[in-house]
Amino acid sequence: MTAQQHAQDAARFTELVESAAADDWSRPSPVAEWTALDIVKHLVEWSRGFVVGAGIELPPLDVAADPVAAWKQHVTDIQAILDNPAGRVLSNPHTGDKPVDEAIDQFYAADVWMHTWDLAKALGREPDLGEERCRAALSAMRPVEQMLRDSGQFGAAVPVAAGASAQGELMAFLGRDPAWSPTT
Repeated sequence: MTAQQHAQDAARFTELVESAAADDWSRPSPVAEWTALDIVKHLVEWSRGFVVGAGIELPPLDVAADPVAAWKQHVTDIQAILDNPAGRVLSNPHTGDKPVDEAIDQFYAADVWMHTWDLAKALGREPDLGEERCRAALSAMRPVEQMLRDSGQFGAAVPVAAGASAQGELMAFLGRDPAWSPTT
């Protein structure tokens, strides 16, 4: 299921990347101080370094020069690892030892899925991450909230109105304003 889920999530993100016009890459995003381009760079750059822990060296990609080509190559590279994990184990001082496909699924694939919201919003689109999946992710994150906050990867939770959608609650939990738009 890991490889299939990545393929689906990466395809949704790829649609957004392909739809961006050249001047869209400098648009602000819901992630403080990040542009649309920074979202793509983040996903490409950190994960290529992450898989080194499994003895996998992927060549660097110049995201700034051609975000679409770099993203597509990156997705191809990660999908190839997921399609054939070959028993490789990723060793990381923060996550311990895990089968490479499980590590990619746990840390990177979820990041692609959640950053789809950020890129869509930066491009002025309304994303739909799926209410059930958002509810499940939020439920899994709440018990480890302090650890997530302490990691520095998440901002302070943003208050949301009672009855907010699961997607809105998840984004608020992650430190995003669910009502954010590039013009606010």
